[in-house]
Amino acid sequence: MGVGKRIATIFKAKSNAALNKMEDPRQTLDLSYEEQLENLTKVRRAVADVATARKRVEIQAEQLKAQGDKLAEQAKAALGQNNEALAREALSRREAIAGQLKDLDAQHATIVEQEEKLTETAQKLQTEVEAFRTKKETIKATYTAAEASAHVSEAVSGISASMGDAGAALQRAQDKVAEMQARSGALDELLASGALTDLTSSRDDIQAQLDQASATSDVDAQLAALKAQMGTGDAGSLAPGADQ
Repeated sequence: MGVGKRIATIFKAKSNAALNKMEDPRQTLDLSYEEQLENLTKVRRAVADVATARKRVEIQAEQLKAQGDKLAEQAKAALGQNNEALAREALSRREAIAGQLKDLDAQHATIVEQEEKLTETAQKLQTEVEAFRTKKETIKATYTAAEASAHVSEAVSGISASMGDAGAALQRAQDKVAEMQARSGALDELLASGALTDLTSSRDDIQAQLDQASATSDVDAQLAALKAQMGTGDAGSLAPGADQ
């Protein structure tokens, strides 16, 4: 196989694959059914045309027969008038009509045979078209159900994949919450230890240090007074806040 032919074959295969992917078999079946109906309509029209032709032949035969019967009566009338020549002319014309009738009978038989065959064909096609329609609707329903199942499968697959992503996102969120809670706990500990200033408290940290220094000074003063009292033996002035 030449390179060009191989390329053409590959292109055709790809084209067919693309068409198969795009094709909706339900639409294809409906289109095929419409085509069959059109063909059936053509056959029925042909049957009607043949039936019309048969009827025309029958009407023409009836007219010729009527003319033949009239010529026969005219031949009798001519003989009744002793006009043998006229009677012979009438019979001659009647004989010509008889020949025409014979030809019409042959045509009529042929047309009747054609009409019967076309009628049989139309009936057969009618049965086949009805059977195709039933099968078509069954296949369409089956395809629709299969398509719905495929969509459900795709949705389930998508949900399964997204659930994995959602699980990872949930874990990350939980880790983030735990991290924030840990940071909050550490901050509370630092605030409690005094390492950080609690800006939400109404207490002034500078004032707190001054108060602490004042308290230390008071303790030192009381300790000195205690030592002095012990030296003099006077224990009555050990009350807190006493004048030193």
